[in-house]
Amino acid sequence: MVTGLFGGSFNPIHIGHLALANYLCECGGLDELWFVVSPRNPLKAEAGLLEEQVRLELVQLAIGGYPGFRTSDVEFSLPRPSYTIYTLDWLKAHYPEREFVLIVGSDNWLQFHRWSGAERLIRENRILVYPRPGYAVDADHLPAQVSLADSPVFEISSTFIREALRQGKDIRYFLHPAVYERIVSAGLYTD
Repeated sequence: MVTGLFGGSFNPIHIGHLALANYLCECGGLDELWFVVSPRNPLKAEAGLLEEQVRLELVQLAIGGYPGFRTSDVEFSLPRPSYTIYTLDWLKAHYPEREFVLIVGSDNWLQFHRWSGAERLIRENRILVYPRPGYAVDADHLPAQVSLADSPVFEISSTFIREALRQGKDIRYFLHPAVYERIVSAGLYTD
């Protein structure tokens, strides 16, 4: 079973995340995809980050009903800050029957050298890089274990979503309906 690991803050999860994940499951060779909710990305600021359980709940609301998706809170119980290398070590030890593929955006790939254990991550794991606007990756200079996803480019960001919500904009079509309803009813991202 080929399992894609799509990690991130998902602050909040939006249709760009979902459409990419759907594409990778249906057209990109993955049997399933796990959304690995990170408590906090060591390379990002924590300002404006919703509590991890709330973000996990939003992901669960967004993926309900699609059999190829699953949420994972594995990083909630691992040492912090959460580093992908340790997440993959834990997952491979607990799910030896699965082949995990790490999914990263081209923006993250261009700074991958800053990740903890980057060389070992590349050496020991398949990595699938998806395109992000403004972050071109030269496919001819990738390590053997790394490939580019031939996926659509989605120009939606969680930063845009948060700012639009703070401004009181109705952006319901950028979010799964259940996620939008939960955000609005709880008054999330309004301050």
